Amino acid sequence: MSLAFLHAHNCSDAHSDSVWGIQWTKNDTVLSIGADGSLRQWASSSGEGYIPPNAPPTYKIPSPHTLGLVSLSVSSDGRRALYNSLDGLTALWNVDSGQIEGTHESYAKVDENSVPAWSVSLSPSGSTYASAGGSGILKIHSAEPESFGRQLSTVFSGRNKFGMCCSYSPDGKRIALSSEIGQVSILDVEQNVFNESHTAHAMSARCVTWSPDGNLLLSASEDKRLVLYDVRTPGNSAPVATFSGHSSWVLCCDISPDGRLGLSGSADKSIKVWDIAARAAVSTVQDTGEVWSVSWRPQLPATGSAGAFVSGGEDGVVKWWRSAGAGAAS
Repeated sequence: MSLAFLHAHNCSDAHSDSVWGIQWTKNDTVLSIGADGSLRQWASSSGEGYIPPNAPPTYKIPSPHTLGLVSLSVSSDGRRALYNSLDGLTALWNVDSGQIEGTHESYAKVDENSVPAWSVSLSPSGSTYASAGGSGILKIHSAEPESFGRQLSTVFSGRNKFGMCCSYSPDGKRIALSSEIGQVSILDVEQNVFNESHTAHAMSARCVTWSPDGNLLLSASEDKRLVLYDVRTPGNSAPVATFSGHSSWVLCCDISPDGRLGLSGSADKSIKVWDIAARAAVSTVQDTGEVWSVSWRPQLPATGSAGAFVSGGEDGVVKWWRSAGAGAAS
């Protein structure tokens, strides 16, 4: 199988620095964060800046942070966005009202486990969020506005190594954590323990992402590879495939809504689409700079095409891509 993805359009006003995080929401908007400290919201049909049609007069996009924003997580209904800065300031923004519902200074010294958060992930229910940083510890916090940031649990991953990425599973029962040494671990949220850990990567694992049905987990690494795990059997999620083809660090990844295709962005300035069943790249898109973040469109088009995705990278431009033969992403 071979697929072609075409450049649909760009955002109307680029970030002034690299785009470090991006997510295509179920509301068919796109949220992006950048090294310029800003959070942006875009209409997918045009790439124009977006404000909800029924937004109150007081509606506002959060003011840019003085440091870059490094992690972004959007609720499953697309109504709340959790983001984190280089210095570990975590904030929750209500996409509908434009209000900041909570902030947490993770860098504030509270106890011996207090380290600045690097990666954050909002639970599907929106009631909690996970954070990881420099200590090898995964934390779960309250995401409720009245108690935002309050620490609910702390779990040590087994290695005192930097946590690069954490991600809640679609059902909220597990959290995947990747580290600077390439270790990928899975936390059982109910038992509050890591029940499995893998060292399939030889270098830092930059990103982990779940398939929409929660059956697969994909990790992207500085060793130029992606690794796929079958996680249907808790405690026995052995790696089942390796994807090779990038010529430099793989910085980001995602899995399509139907679970058939993988997506990756790399420091080699390319985006690859992978056929998961065939274990092979079926499309390569050449970009102008390092690709730091990618995200599939959550809904597949009625035409049965491969759909569309959005990317962000070194040039600060948010870009929409659609499969050949499909209508414009709208």
